[in-house]
Amino acid sequence: MKKQHLIVLTVITFLIGSCAKVPISGRKQITMVPSGEMMSMSFAQYNDFLSQNPPMPDNNAQVQLVKKVGNRIAAAVEKYMKDNNMSNRIKNYKWEFNLVNQNVVNAWCMPGGKVVFYTGILPITKTEEGLAVVMGHEIAHAVAKHGNERMSQGILAQAGTMSVAAFMREKPQATQALLMGAIGAGTQVGMLAFGRNQESEADKLGMVFMAMAGYQPKEAIPFWERMKAAGGGGGTPEFLSTHPSHDTRIKRIKEWLPTAESYYAKAN
Repeated sequence: MKKQHLIVLTVITFLIGSCAKVPISGRKQITMVPSGEMMSMSFAQYNDFLSQNPPMPDNNAQVQLVKKVGNRIAAAVEKYMKDNNMSNRIKNYKWEFNLVNQNVVNAWCMPGGKVVFYTGILPITKTEEGLAVVMGHEIAHAVAKHGNERMSQGILAQAGTMSVAAFMREKPQATQALLMGAIGAGTQVGMLAFGRNQESEADKLGMVFMAMAGYQPKEAIPFWERMKAAGGGGGTPEFLSTHPSHDTRIKRIKEWLPTAESYYAKAN
């Protein structure tokens, strides 16, 4: 009995030590995968993905726009984190932005700042600020460590009595599958791979991040209206069935807009 109590106490202590607050939203979260290991796996998977899906060349105008928007928002985020003594949260992040020529509505960000856009989403982003909506959303997933959070939940569900370290060491294929599933890489809509709370949080943070970079956050409204239209009208398309409906999403974006616009005012 004492041994069981000790185990429970150890787990509780570990979970408390793993708690952190998401910037801007202030939500408490538990991330159990060590940051260094998370990024090491992430960078390896990203390179593997690009070897199988070669990105478009840097001299392409669309590629240049993706990189311009990504670097601009990433720089604004890094400044904000530094100014607010939170740089440690994104320590060793290596921002990289690539465009893959596939006609699917897709964009995702690996933990550690590795981003992929697909050409299929560009007709919906339409403008530089529309692209900034998606880029801010993806960077927000990375800064909020949603991938680590979701992967931690997956490991807890599958590991049983194994420790996180033992699970990752002894079940590398399952770990890899959890990582790819955590960010939605390979799905038709990677940017919508997370749960409702995480999606809403990424919307909120994404608007603030794009505003910090000098992009008008109200552009999130017409972007999601275009996404709604692309999904086939007023109903929620199948790939969004477990996520906020378009109407709910747009309603929340309007509620968050004054906060995001306050950051936009400071940036301009």
